[in-house]
Amino acid sequence: MNQPILCIGELLIDFFSNEVNTTIVESQTFTKKAGGAPANVCAAIAKLGGEAFFCGKVGNDPFGEFLYNTLLHENVHTDLLIKDSSHPTTLAFVSLQKDGQRDFVFNRGADAFLSIEDVPNQIFHKMNIVHFGSATALLPGQLKETYKKLLVDLKENNCYISFDPNFRLDLWKGQESEFIRLAYEFISKCNFLKVSDEELYLLTNEQELTKAVTVLHQFGAKSIAVTIGKEGTYFSYNGKSTTIPSIPVQAIDTTGAGDAFVGAVLYQLGKVNNPHNLSFDDWQTIIAFANKVGAKVCEKVGAIEALPTLDELENL
Repeated sequence: MNQPILCIGELLIDFFSNEVNTTIVESQTFTKKAGGAPANVCAAIAKLGGEAFFCGKVGNDPFGEFLYNTLLHENVHTDLLIKDSSHPTTLAFVSLQKDGQRDFVFNRGADAFLSIEDVPNQIFHKMNIVHFGSATALLPGQLKETYKKLLVDLKENNCYISFDPNFRLDLWKGQESEFIRLAYEFISKCNFLKVSDEELYLLTNEQELTKAVTVLHQFGAKSIAVTIGKEGTYFSYNGKSTTIPSIPVQAIDTTGAGDAFVGAVLYQLGKVNNPHNLSFDDWQTIIAFANKVGAKVCEKVGAIEALPTLDELENL
């Protein structure tokens, strides 16, 4: 059994500079990659064999066509992917400078204009598991209001809600307090919350891991996974917690590892009758599997291209 899983948010083009230790001003060539955290999650679910649907907006242009074809190639359902003739596809340009900092230019386009009218009412009857991954969705725009409205409506329909704040300093520098305020609206209603250790401390202002996780539970998050790099994942649920180790890999590119982790969790939740009633032992198995998927992604370049299949994981 594979329950349908819906991922809502941005789908965009990432242009990565091919030059090392340079700024975007100095860069001459870029490599085009499909991007957007919820789209990466959606592709991970489908690559593992799950039933994944993506809801978002791209421009009715060549970049939008490239993104549409990318999702189709990964067997993601694109019924809710809308091509907007009024706004271009969102583009991001990234280069790595000598001090290790990113040079980042973000040209936001169609993804910001997903309206509640774009989302058919029947999704509330088809989808039992819904993922919100807000790298850009909480920025000002129609998407933010649509996100918030869908969260309330889907929660009222007893959907299982997954949330990944996906904080990006490049997008929120100087507005961190507003990001935190908006993120807590989703944390208060989510069943599964995934955060990095950096996001955990940002959201709670607590430097001790267990205390910080307790804060998020108090706000409403039911199960919480804190990714802590090569050490694995700290997981907390129903009064119990543990650190679940990852697998050793030769990391080349960590891009998309967190999204792959979330996708692997949701893929497994889609295989159970009622994800609301899992035991702590069930969750440990789920997180161990997701750690493996996230680690394998780090062995290749590119978020979607690096996603492993179920067969590849079973051969480990």
